[in-house]
Amino acid sequence: MAEDMEERIMTVPLRKVVDAPRTKRAPIAIKLIRKHVARHMKIEEENVWLDTPINEAIWMRGIQRPPNKIKVKATKFKDQELVEVTLPEE
Repeated sequence: MAEDMEERIMTVPLRKVVDAPRTKRAPIAIKLIRKHVARHMKIEEENVWLDTPINEAIWMRGIQRPPNKIKVKATKFKDQELVEVTLPEE
């Protein structure tokens, strides 16, 4: 099973969201996470699945003030061509 998946811990910069309108920052942050992970895991954006705690971490301070960066764990399943993104266990 371990050879069928690849795991990476990555820090996703979200500084570009401050260029967006205040009422669209959290949804754009979600899109930036999806785009960053897809680029680094070499997979299509629609095959990136974000876990619920990531969404809650982005929306914790509301739509206008998402975090500047977030650390995530991306797991790529080679048999399904799917990447699952979760918060790393610390």
